[in-house]
Amino acid sequence: MLNRIFPERIDNHYRGHKLALWFFVPVTLMKIGISMVHIFYADGGGQSISKMPLDAYPAGATQNVVALYARMGVDQLILGLLFVLVLFRYRAMIPLMYLVAVTHYIALKAIASAKPIAAAGRSSAGTMALILTFLTVTGFVLSLLRKDDPPAQG
Repeated sequence: MLNRIFPERIDNHYRGHKLALWFFVPVTLMKIGISMVHIFYADGGGQSISKMPLDAYPAGATQNVVALYARMGVDQLILGLLFVLVLFRYRAMIPLMYLVAVTHYIALKAIASAKPIAAAGRSSAGTMALILTFLTVTGFVLSLLRKDDPPAQG
């Protein structure tokens, strides 16, 4: 299993289950899409998606929140572009990229629990985050399976 996550050769030969490769495409596109929202939405997605009451904040505080969202978007964009590179050139790294994404989600959940955002309502990103998490975790597990592994008999 560790040989799948950390292959000896980083080439374009993907060794996992084909479905994990297909799941990697929407995961990559959603990462890039989310980054674009944070970078280009006027509120960085803070109020329109995360339901932060930015219009109740002083102008300077709102500007700081939006700037932090944009910076977070740049980080997500770089990760998304790395996913594109892996998808087209270094497919042997797909299990590792899934592991990075799963670790990222776990870390975000831990931070959100420790330092919650004061929101004016329920975030509209919840369903998308759930779908993205499902695709990522399922893709990670499938990426660890060999192409020729038969399905488990029960």
